[in-house]
Amino acid sequence: MPHEVRAVVAVKKGAPVEVQTIVVPDPGPGEVLVAVQACGVCHTDLHYREGAITDDFPFLLGHEAAGTVEAVGAGVTDLAPGDYVVLAWRAPCGSCRSCRRGRPWYCFDSRNATQPMTLLDGTPLSNALGIGAFAEKTLVAAGQAVKIDPAARPEAAGLIGCGVMAGYGAAVNTGKVGRGDTVAVIGCGGVGNAAIAGACLNGAMKVIAVDIDDKKLDQAEKFGATHTVNSRGTDPVEAVRALTDGFGSTSPSTRWAARRRTSRPSTCATTPARWSRSGSPTRDEDRPSPHRPVLARRRPQVVLVRGLPAEPRLPVPHRPVPVRSAGPQRLRQ
Repeated sequence: MPHEVRAVVAVKKGAPVEVQTIVVPDPGPGEVLVAVQACGVCHTDLHYREGAITDDFPFLLGHEAAGTVEAVGAGVTDLAPGDYVVLAWRAPCGSCRSCRRGRPWYCFDSRNATQPMTLLDGTPLSNALGIGAFAEKTLVAAGQAVKIDPAARPEAAGLIGCGVMAGYGAAVNTGKVGRGDTVAVIGCGGVGNAAIAGACLNGAMKVIAVDIDDKKLDQAEKFGATHTVNSRGTDPVEAVRALTDGFGSTSPSTRWAARRRTSRPSTCATTPARWSRSGSPTRDEDRPSPHRPVLARRRPQVVLVRGLPAEPRLPVPHRPVPVRSAGPQRLRQ
């Protein structure tokens, strides 16, 4: 029978969110019901409330969550009641063009629950990123629930579902950071720190954290940043260039950095795909699912500023020089 639970709902554009009672159906085929134990607050939730992604109000907010499976629908064989899971807003189908190319993060048909959760009057709710976890219980596709070690604290584990995979993926999948690289990470919140950790784990020799908040920069050092730059009142481009013996990136490519400058320098090494409001890139290759959200205005990014060791040196047996182009590259999340 349907479950009545409390949830955080954005009723209309720009209005304060409300705690309301909603109706969550029992799981159908390929679906699971999850009792949410913790859910992080992501800037994307604010974008939903402000109507910056779609205008399909009302929205059931929240997507960075962990909890326990309470019930499973027909055909679900890899999950059972009692399993401790992280909720993922990307559940690749495994069969579309992007999945077959080995790029599941661009899946054209990412799975979501098919049954809607509703308000008490029957009004269907739009789930933020297909999850809607600011609720006591939520209904998701089985592929969105990933089993993890029960020893993990839910308030920490939930971050894996969004911030951690976004930052780590920016460094490892998009930036392709490797051994000996020099990297600048612009914006050191949760996503940025995950990018710093990802760059370090993948062998980056020098990781430069850039932010306007000294507390965030202190935190970035704990995640592995070797250098920090407070960009308040400082040109971060020149600061990064000074820390890399003049080999730094020509210009950060985030929208945040672009707004801080009156014009974009013409010394770009490469031109990344630009994302439109609808979430589709202007470049047809690697076109993602239409459900991809608009990027947050100050979304952290990884900039690979030099494909060489941080300090010039001759090759030695225990530290070979990577065979890479010496030219600057500009890579964005």
